[in-house]
This record gives sequence, C-alpha cells and structure tokens, in this order.
Amino acid sequence: MEQLWQEFFSDPSQWVDNRLTKISPKYPDFKHKITREGLWVDGWLNPSWVYEKMASLALEHVQSGDGSRSRVSDSFCNGDKVNKLCQEGRLKEAVHMVELMVQQTTKAPIGAYVCLLKGCSRRKSLAEGKQVHALIVQSVLDANIFLANTLVHMYFKCGSVLDAHKVFSNMPQHNVYSWTAIISAYADSGQAEEAINLFQQMQETGLAPDKVVFVVVLKACARLAALEQGKQLHCDIIGRGFQSDVIVGNTLVHMYSKCGSVLDAHKVFSNMPQHNVYSWTAIISAYADSGQADEAINLFQQMQETGLAPDKVVFVVVLKACARLAALEQGKQLHCDIIRRGFQSDVIVGNTLVHMYSKCGSVLDAHKVFSNMPQHNVYSWTAIISAYADSGQAEEAINLFQQMQETGFAPDKVVFVVVLKACARLAALEQGKQLHSNIIRRGFQSDVIMGSTLVDMYSKCGCTEDARELFDNMSERDVVSWTAMIAGYARNGLGKEALALYEQMRQEGVQPNNVTFVLLLKACASLAALEQGKQLHSDIIKRGFKSDVIVGNTLVDMYSKCGCTEDARELFNNMSERDVVSWNAMIGGYAQNGLGKEALALFELMQREGTKPNEATYTCVLSACAQSRLVDEGCCVFDSMCKNHVVTPTLDHYVCIVDLLGRAGCFADAELFINKMPIQPCSVVWMSLLGAARSHGDVEIGRRAFDRVVKLEPNNAAPFVLLSNIYAAAGRKDELAKIRN
Repeated sequence: MEQLWQEFFSDPSQWVDNRLTKISPKYPDFKHKITREGLWVDGWLNPSWVYEKMASLALEHVQSGDGSRSRVSDSFCNGDKVNKLCQEGRLKEAVHMVELMVQQTTKAPIGAYVCLLKGCSRRKSLAEGKQVHALIVQSVLDANIFLANTLVHMYFKCGSVLDAHKVFSNMPQHNVYSWTAIISAYADSGQAEEAINLFQQMQETGLAPDKVVFVVVLKACARLAALEQGKQLHCDIIGRGFQSDVIVGNTLVHMYSKCGSVLDAHKVFSNMPQHNVYSWTAIISAYADSGQADEAINLFQQMQETGLAPDKVVFVVVLKACARLAALEQGKQLHCDIIRRGFQSDVIVGNTLVHMYSKCGSVLDAHKVFSNMPQHNVYSWTAIISAYADSGQAEEAINLFQQMQETGFAPDKVVFVVVLKACARLAALEQGKQLHSNIIRRGFQSDVIMGSTLVDMYSKCGCTEDARELFDNMSERDVVSWTAMIAGYARNGLGKEALALYEQMRQEGVQPNNVTFVLLLKACASLAALEQGKQLHSDIIKRGFKSDVIVGNTLVDMYSKCGCTEDARELFNNMSERDVVSWNAMIGGYAQNGLGKEALALFELMQREGTKPNEATYTCVLSACAQSRLVDEGCCVFDSMCKNHVVTPTLDHYVCIVDLLGRAGCFADAELFINKMPIQPCSVVWMSLLGAARSHGDVEIGRRAFDRVVKLEPNNAAPFVLLSNIYAAAGRKDELAKIRN
C-alpha cells in the first residue's frame, strides 16, 4: 500500500477523501483508494497527471481491499480517452463515449464523469452537463457525495442555480464541500442574502466551516454591505484560528472596505502576520473607494518600500486615486513606473491612464497614451471621447466618435451618453438627431439614462417640444428624466411650464431631488413667482433638503429676486452651513434691490467671519455700489481688491466701475478710467457709458461712447437706439433723423 501511495500520490497534500465511511476523518484512507476497476481518487481538485500516469502504467492487476487480484477493465482506458477529449474541449464526443460505455453495461470510471463535469463547467455547457447528470443517475452513481458536489459546482458555473439547488437538496448527506458549492452558487449569482442564510443553515447542522466557506460568505457580506454579519463572521474566524491566513485576511479587508468601515479594514491589515500584493491592493482600494485618495497613494508608496512589486490591478486602483485628486505629477510618476514594469501595453492600464490624464486636465497626454496603445476596446474610445468632452472640446469628441465607428467598434450606451452631452454643449441639433437614429437602430432607446440624456440634448438645442414629446413617450421615467425636462423648460425661459411639470411629477408620486428643487426655484426667481417659491420652500423642508447648502443658496436668490430681502436674510442667517456662494447670493440680492449699504455691511461681515471673497463676490459688491451710487465706497473696494492682490480684476469688475461712475454722472472720471484700463475695453464697457449718458442726457459723452461701440460692433442695433433716445431728449431733430436713417 505504501508503495502504491508513493507511486500514484506524489503530493498527498492535494488530496482529500470525501467518504463519510473512511477510517480516519482527518487523513485519506489508503484502502478506499483501491477498487476493482483501478486506482481512483475521491477528491475535489484532481490533477490530470494522476489519470495519465495510471494509464501509462497499464496495470494488469491491482490488489483489492480483500486481498484478491482482478484484471483492470477496458473502462479505465476509455476513461483516459474521455479525459483527453475533455482537455481538448471535445465535450460532445466525450459524452457520447461515456453513453456508449453505459449502453454496453461497462461501468465508466468516476474520474471520467468528473472530467466531463469539469469540462462542462469550464465551457459553461449546460446541455452537455445535463446529459452527464442523466448518465450518472443511470449508472446509479448520483448518491456519490463527490460526484454530487461536482454536479452542484457544474450547474452554478453554467448559470443554473435552481438545478444546483435541486441536486444539493436531493443529496442523502452533505459535507463541507457540498455546502461550499451551494453557498458559492448563490453568492456568485448575486444572491448574497441567500448565500448567508445557507451558511447559517450549514452551521446549524454542526459542520465546521473551513477557510474557503468563510471567504465565500465574507464576499457575500461585502456585496450586501452587511457590516454586522461580517463582524460576526470575523469573530467566528478568530475563534477557529483562521485569522492568520493571508487569503482570509485579504477578504476581511475587502469586506470591511465595501461595508464602509475603513478603520476596521486597516486594523485587520495591520494585524496580518504577512502581506502579499493582494493584501496591499485590498487596503489601497479600501481608502480609494472611500474617497481618501491621498491615503491610498501613501499606502502604495509604503507597499513599494516593502519591496513588493505592484501588479496591474494596484496600478489601476492608484491611477484612479490620482484622477480623483487631479494629482498630475504623481500620475506621471506612476506612468513611468508602469512603462518600466512593462504594463503599458495592457489595455485596461492604458484606459485608466487616459482617464487619469483626462481628470487631471491634460488632454494632450491622454491622447498620446491612447495613440500609443497597441490595441483599443470600446472602453478606450469612451475614455478618450470623454476626455475631450469633459474638457469642453465637444467638437473633437464628436469627431473621435465618428473615427470609432469607422474602425468597426460598436458604440455602447455609455459612449452615446457622452457624445449626446457633447452635442448638447455645441447645440449641434443635426448631429444629435443622427445619434438619436443610431440609438433607435441599436435598441438603446428604452434605456432610462439614454432617454434622459436625449431630453437634455433636445432642450439645450432649443427644441423643447421635441424634448417633451420624447419625454412623454419614455417607457420608464425616473427623477433624472423629470429633472432633465424641467431643466429644459427653465433653460429656455419657460418657467410656467417647468412649474406645471413639477405638479405632474408630484401627482405621479416621483420624489424630487435637490437638483430638481434648484431648477424650480430658479424658474420662480425668473418669474418673480413668490407664492410658488414659498410652496417649493415648504416642500423642501418636508423632504429634508433644507440643510442642503446649494438648495439654501438658491432659496436666498429666489427670495431676493422676488423682492423679499428680509426673508432672504432670515433664511441666510439660519443656514446650518454657508459657503462663498451663500454670501454672494445674499450680497447680490441686496444689489438687485438697490440696498448698497446693506451689501457693504454684509461684505465686511463675510471677511470678519473668515470667508474669502472670490471674483463673483467683488462683482456683487461693486454692482451694489453702482445701483446705490456709492462712488467712494465702490472705488475703495476696487482699489482694495487690486492692491491686496485678493482677486485679479476681470472685465466684469471694470464694467461695474464704469457703471458706478456713469450712474453718478462722473463722466470725465469714467472716460479716464476706461483709457487707463490694463485690458482693451470691449463694446460692453462703452455700452455701459452710453447707457449712463442716456440717463443723464449728456449728448457729447453719448456720441463718443456711441462711436466706440459702433467701431467694435457695427451691426449692433442697441447703440443706435440709445443715441437716438439721447438726441430725442435733447431736441436735436436733425441728428435724430440721421441716426434713425
């Protein structure tokens, strides 16, 4: 026996005897490895060399358990042929051979069935798998626990969890491998909750789970984000002494990460006696997925310091972290490391590099990577098209989409969404319509995201009627669809239609989100529809959006534009969180209502509370000074902005000062200011002065400003209207007749 063991089982650690009747529950039973048909192994991972070696020896006799000798039947040789056919992928021929053996009442070796089932699993050949199952039943081998386990495994690999469960339920007895197979079947098919329930049933039977089962169930907990159940498993793992296993440790890190508990993930990682590249990948991914991209990059550097060589997966994770942080320099260093390790030709790494450079604002680098990739897939094209679209180069994005189609790649839904957004940005209606036809042809029109993007595209191209028709015909609509249509109305100045659609949305029971409310409030502001704005405010409180800073800012703006500055200020004072936009909204509200002193007072309070003003803040303050003709105060704010280098003055700021001086009738100062501007004055600057001249009836200033505007914009009718009004007010009939001609 010892000689046979050494001869046939050179690596005993690979074998587990699944027989429930074996002599020792811990070790393989030599006696039950010898049968009257030849030597066979009742195990889970039988390597092919065992069958090949047995066939090559061509034993004439083997000793059976009772000491008698018998001739090895031809079935063993046929079993070797079955094994060979399976390895070559010729499953139908292999199944046919076993069928013939069964018909000739020649008992096929169990190894042949195992090979067939594993071949069906690899190729996901359910039809052949069912044929093998029928042969096993016909050969009265379906009660064999090892074959039953392999059947369960085959069915779930072929995507038939119900058949797997039927086999499992009909088994007269189960072992740990049976439970592992059925739990894996449910976990891998996405039915994580059922997998966890089965694991609990397994424990109730008294069977002790092994490391493999724990790994499977931990992954199910990760998929469900079931933190409490994951923690219970962790305790059980410690109780059974599996916590030092590197695979179990890696899976625990992954589980805690997916359950949102990065600290627990780090604790597990820190307590692991040893780490491999998968351990580091798990903890780096944990921080990257939780939005702590800088910590993910730091951990990657620590990994390299340990001497472990990163693989492609780690590089992809860290590149995404760089993209999230817009960390271009670190991304470039990673790129160099990727080239040095020879991963640059990998299509997934290449796609992620394109994405990283795009998010870091370096479209040229993204295009270089894309151009140098040895091969592309649809994700490569999506990445480079998105790079151009996100950078505002919509026309180039559309051109790349056309190139993609010319190369023979079939665009998916994601690419269509990206290119539709590019068309919307360009208001490229004809190209958008062509895309719409292509989407219908490919059968994507029923997708809710696609429908919402089409509604948005038509709206941004000014075709609100087409957008509404498309919206009404959508088979499925979510909050994004409704919001897209409301945005279309609001964008095109159709505030009443936007508010009416919101009423319909409420009647159909669709819950609005914060974006929906922001758009509706803007519609109310444009219409000065105070009552409807108040109703929206009430809805916002009911739905729990009152603490949302963006919604709060828009409410302040709405009340201000409806003339209710006191209500706006009360709302502003009660905001739980304020950003620079909040301050700008309130200061702008005072400016719009001619309350310059209140705007200045709030501007000073803003600075005292430590909020740094931006360009928009200074525009609001200067506009408030202009509206209230606070010349000294406005000039002081402008000088402070320039001298303290807080913000570099833009054209808007210069226009505000010209407007301020013009409204106050300080035309000489206004002209002097314009002539000293460090940037070339555009028509808007001179139009501001022309408007002030009309208000004050100053013919000479009006004439000079008119000449400058006409020189810059000869086809603009507005300056002619303003100058004619000035002449009419001054009673200069001859000049009025000339300007009208």
